[in-house]
Amino acid sequence: MSTTAEESAETAPEVLAERRGHLGHIILNRPRAINALSRSMIAIIQDLLEEFAADERVKTVLLTGNGERGLCAGGDIVSLYHDAKSGDIRASAEYWAAEYRMIAQIANYPKPYVAIQDGIVLGGGIGLSAHGSHRVVTERSSLGMPETAIGFIPDVGGTWLLSRAPGQLGTFVALTSGSVKAGDAIALGLSDSFVPSERLPALITALQTETAYAAIAKYSAEPPVAELLAKQAWVDAAFCAGTVTEIIRRLSTFGVAEEIEVAERISSMSPTALAVTLQALRRASRLGSLEEALDQEYRVSLRGLVSADFAEGVRARVIDKDRNPQWSPSSLTDVSSAAVEAYFEPLGSAELNLEQERVTK
Repeated sequence: MSTTAEESAETAPEVLAERRGHLGHIILNRPRAINALSRSMIAIIQDLLEEFAADERVKTVLLTGNGERGLCAGGDIVSLYHDAKSGDIRASAEYWAAEYRMIAQIANYPKPYVAIQDGIVLGGGIGLSAHGSHRVVTERSSLGMPETAIGFIPDVGGTWLLSRAPGQLGTFVALTSGSVKAGDAIALGLSDSFVPSERLPALITALQTETAYAAIAKYSAEPPVAELLAKQAWVDAAFCAGTVTEIIRRLSTFGVAEEIEVAERISSMSPTALAVTLQALRRASRLGSLEEALDQEYRVSLRGLVSADFAEGVRARVIDKDRNPQWSPSSLTDVSSAAVEAYFEPLGSAELNLEQERVTK
C-alpha cells in the first residue's frame, strides 16, 4: 500500500545520517517545520557527533537541512510555550540543558564541522551552525535571532557571538530581533564563506574526498556587500549606550528616517526582554568562554520562560498570530534594575556547569 508524501513526511526520521567517503553527513529532516529542532533531534545529533568523532574513516562532518526553505527555523517554541503556561518547566530545562551541551560539543568538535546555512537559520539553527568551524552561506541565507519579538532573550550561544561582532552591530541585531543576509552574516561573525546555492551539490561531493578548507575554497565566491557595515557609525553611536531607553532616545534624535524606524521597531519589543538582552550582551562580552556564556544563558532562559512576556509573545506571534502582544510591564521605565539582575542570579544545584566541566576535563 502506498503512502502520500504528507504521511511519509510525518513518519520519516527527524534526522538522517550517512557516510560517504571521508564525509559524515547529518541531515535535519523536518522540512515542513523548516527543520525546527525537537527534543528528540538533539539526542540523535549528539549521538551522531560522537559516532563520527570516533570513526577514523570520517575526516569531516557536514550539517544540512532537507527542504527548500532553510537549515533550521529554531527550537520547539510551541512546546516551550505549553510548559510556560502549565508552570511545569522541567521538560524545557532538560531541553535547554541538552541543546546547550550539544552546542558546546559542536564548538569543541575535534574534526572539521561544516554547516551549510542555506535559507532560513533562526535561533536554535544559529546554535547548530554558527559555532562550527566552517560556516557556509548562500544567496538564499537569512540568519536571525528573533527572541526579543517573542518576549525572550537570545540564547544558544547567541550572546557570545553577537557580543563579539564588530562595534555594536551585534547589539543592533539582538535588540531589533533582526535577520541578516549572507554578506552581513559573514561581517557579524556568524558565517565564514559564501557559496552560491547552485554549487552546493558539487561542494558536498568534494567534501567526501577533499579537506573542508580545500573543498570550500574551490566552490566559494566573493560574498555580497555587507550592508550593515555601512550603518556602523550611527549604530555604534546609538547602541553603545548603557540602557535601552538611552539607545532609543539617541536613535530618535538623529533625525533620520531609518534611525527613527529602528527606534520604533525596538520600542515594539518586550521592555523586559530588551533590558535583559542588553545586560546579557554586555556581560557576555566580558566572559572568557562560550561555556560561561551558555551557563549564563541557561539561567536567563529559565527565568525568561516563566516571565509573563514569553507566553504572551508566543501567543501573539505564533499561536493566535494577532501581532499585538500586551507586555508586562509595558514600558521600559517600569523595568527595574532589580528585576533585570534577578535573571542572572545563580541557580544553585540546578546550574548547568558547562564551564566547570570544561576546565576540569
